[in-house]
Amino acid sequence: MPETIDVMPEDLKKLDAMGQDAVNIFNSALVAVNAFRAVKKYCRLKENTLYFDQFRVNLSRYNNIYVIGAGKASGNMGAAIEEILSSKITSGWINVKYDHTVALKTIKLVEAGHPIPDENGRTGALQILHLVEKADKDDLIICLISGGASALLPLPVPPLTLSDKQKTIRTLLSCGATINEINSLRKHMSLLKGGGLAKKAWPATLITLIVSDVVGNPLDVIASGPTVGDPSTFRDCMDIIHKYNITNRIPAVVAEHFKKGIAGKIKESPRPGDQIFDKTFNLIIGSNIEALTAASKMSESLGYNTVILSSMIEGDTREAAHFHTAIAKEIQKSGNPVSAPACVLSGGETTVILNGNGKGGRNQEFSLTAALDIADEERMVILSGGTDGTDGPTDAAGAVVDSKTIKKALDSGLNPVNFLENNDSYHFFKKTGDLLMTGATGTNVMDLRIVLVR
Repeated sequence: MPETIDVMPEDLKKLDAMGQDAVNIFNSALVAVNAFRAVKKYCRLKENTLYFDQFRVNLSRYNNIYVIGAGKASGNMGAAIEEILSSKITSGWINVKYDHTVALKTIKLVEAGHPIPDENGRTGALQILHLVEKADKDDLIICLISGGASALLPLPVPPLTLSDKQKTIRTLLSCGATINEINSLRKHMSLLKGGGLAKKAWPATLITLIVSDVVGNPLDVIASGPTVGDPSTFRDCMDIIHKYNITNRIPAVVAEHFKKGIAGKIKESPRPGDQIFDKTFNLIIGSNIEALTAASKMSESLGYNTVILSSMIEGDTREAAHFHTAIAKEIQKSGNPVSAPACVLSGGETTVILNGNGKGGRNQEFSLTAALDIADEERMVILSGGTDGTDGPTDAAGAVVDSKTIKKALDSGLNPVNFLENNDSYHFFKKTGDLLMTGATGTNVMDLRIVLVR
């Protein structure tokens, strides 16, 4: 199983030394949080005891070992578990995003839709449900979760349909709702999310390994919390709908479902502390701060004075870009908060409000906004990329820009402002050759932004 990945913009030859540095820093972060390596780091088998960090499991106590999972990196996680446990695995099923497949021996793997769930995802989720329901108190279930699992584990609670869920998720994605808000609704439309998977698995022992793609790593939000108690309520769901004024944009049956929940006609998700979680254990094995820490070490080795702003950057991606470029300009002007040569790192997950009909993602939109901000500056490079290798509905991870990006576009007759206003950053960078292309990286710990200043 490969543990590294080649990262490069479409036109690698155009990069100067700083651009190359940014790419190398990004690559070092990906290697540090590779999901295959993370599983091998936190899990090991000694004699007949399986160690999960400080937690241990005597495998002789169990009749069957089932492996289930969902997420962009869950295939890599499954490969690691197969390597550790080999023939001890009874059977398993994992849902991954299209083009994120991995060759597995015992565990079955299906490719499915993300961020909008599809029928493949529903079929795979149903297979996972059947598998965990047949497990009993003398069985062990190992659940592998990574970013994207919310979309890749769709099993709507009747009478809701997959189509109802698809329409609702599309609306939430387009209105600027946060991942926490989106997942609150997902949990209350699903049989498996919001502790539902743990409920179906009871009374088997359930151990979940998690590569986090959520700011702050809240277990109930990552993958919509299939194996943890749900503190959110049906009332919270309706509040989110009212907040974004989307009552008339989601299926009526979804709104009615939430209203019935508020009225007590539908039971809430399992709450934290419920006895069904007594034999459930959750362990985070990969996160954004680990990626930032590795990036920081690499940048310092390249001679940059480095500062990590935060692994929890959220909000509108254009505002986040303005904030980062303001810091870059301050460094160049006053040497604060760190003197040049400087590397400023941040992580998290911003949002895009769609006003146009173009193609792009939050990292490409961040990069295009930043490129406009630093068009008159020199000795600055900014990279923004998704650690999973895909940014929005594109095949790019993000983009790398510098002070020459906008000039190059204008010389070619491109209007960058028009592309930005149409949310068409992908086609802009496709023309300028600044897209960051990685393919599937084998991990997913949100986004990484690198600002270099000399």
